[in-house]
Amino acid sequence: MRPDDSTFARSYLAETVAVIGALDPDEIERCAHGLAQVRARGGRLFILGVGGSAGHASHAVNDFRKLCELESYAPTDNVSELTARTNDEGWDTTFAAWLRTSRLDKKDAVLVFSVGGGSVERQVSVNLVRALQLAQAVGASVFGIVGRDGGYTASVADASVVIPPLYGDHVTPHTEGLCAVVWHLLVSHPVLARTGTKWETVVAAQPDLQPEPDLQPEPDLQPEPDLGKKGECEPVGGPVR
Repeated sequence: MRPDDSTFARSYLAETVAVIGALDPDEIERCAHGLAQVRARGGRLFILGVGGSAGHASHAVNDFRKLCELESYAPTDNVSELTARTNDEGWDTTFAAWLRTSRLDKKDAVLVFSVGGGSVERQVSVNLVRALQLAQAVGASVFGIVGRDGGYTASVADASVVIPPLYGDHVTPHTEGLCAVVWHLLVSHPVLARTGTKWETVVAAQPDLQPEPDLQPEPDLQPEPDLGKKGECEPVGGPVR
């Protein structure tokens, strides 16, 4: 164990608290109200992410659909189409082509989860940039939860929550970790939330619900074999005379 290993958890958690404290709550509010407007006008939400952010996108689609009743989709949920487009047309146009086939229009919105927000100049997450260019062209709303300086996403978004890169060694884990915190905040926001989460609903309905007692399993009680009385075993062939 290195000398600083024992303090890493405490240090990382302290960093997380500092990054959360530096978030812009007003920008989060703008995201919440903007997404509520998308739902009110009958629009759909398309959530885009690459790598770990693709996993976030899939989870968030569930939350926005189930908890907020906002029709939502993620192109990365369809592996067959994604890999076919990558193989046949190239990675950079995968999301834009998917959105075009989905008939993205001005009623809809695109929400980007990304550590850097996309950059053509640096050739990072160019597929996000192409997708956002399409969104701009059709007049769709753009939102983001991004890190670093926000990249292309922040430069074109109607509202974009930038996770401040306060700790250079941990920009990616803090951005991806707090992305989940922010989107859970959004789906819990009063202007968006319509359906309660399961455990909170259960506890509210049964306030006196007590945790189940810790029941220790009883040991296996098997009947002891009937061995008879000591010294009464008879040899084969009958008793000895």
